[in-house]
Amino acid sequence: TSKYLERCKAVNVVLEMELGITGGEEDGVDNTGVDNDDLYSKPEEVWEVYKALSAITDKFTVAAAFGNVHGVYKPGNVVLQPKKLAEHQAYIKEKISCEETNPVYFVFHGGSGSTHEEIQTAVKAGVIKMNIDTDTQWAYWDGVRKHDKEFHGYLQGQIGNPEGADKPNKKKYDPRVWLRKAEQSMIARLQDSFKSLNSLGTLA
Repeated sequence: TSKYLERCKAVNVVLEMELGITGGEEDGVDNTGVDNDDLYSKPEEVWEVYKALSAITDKFTVAAAFGNVHGVYKPGNVVLQPKKLAEHQAYIKEKISCEETNPVYFVFHGGSGSTHEEIQTAVKAGVIKMNIDTDTQWAYWDGVRKHDKEFHGYLQGQIGNPEGADKPNKKKYDPRVWLRKAEQSMIARLQDSFKSLNSLGTLA
């Protein structure tokens, strides 16, 4: 990782370092059967990464594991412990004797399905980025699904709908129409995330 960070530094790019294991399955990597203890990074592990990378530059983030799982599951099946991030911060703060509460920039992997309280705890502990791929996938699809549910009778052929056998349906099946519905649904979901991440109405 240090080698890649050196290269990133040369072109002013931020490097994201994934530490530990994120449960579930994504991109062909299946971690559904890993031991639960492996889903939680240790303070010492985070410190070793921080110590090595901060010697090069401060432009890096750490995706430390705190029970994160890719995908979305029923409540209770995933035990997130974002409070562990605060413990990591305290450990490293003591190591480097700094005044800053959160010396590490953390990333929240597997954020889909997380509660507002879990997200807020993570943000207060230094999370600056959260991945919500599964939730946004559903939000996009949900816009299309609702369009189909509302206009199903108009989407079975180019001609003929509940208004008459010779009525055209172009304005209902035009991809620009239902893709816009998907985009609007995605926008609404992202607005929820902006609120949870305290970023609504702010500029980067």
